[in-house]
Amino acid sequence: MPNGLEIIKAAIDDFEEIQEYMFLAKKENATETYERLKKKYLSLKAILNVSGVNMTDIDRIKE
Repeated sequence: MPNGLEIIKAAIDDFEEIQEYMFLAKKENATETYERLKKKYLSLKAILNVSGVNMTDIDRIKE
């Protein structure tokens, strides 16, 4: 079973991956895909904030 740090690391990795997909969706003007990704982005951002992760350096979307 993963410990707290492993869970946070996985969430950070997922957060960074979602941001990459969001940039790509925006570039391709895939608005529906972007909105779907944004929901996941906001969920992960909330989890990371509650976990005490400093979002300053890893949040590149700034929404």
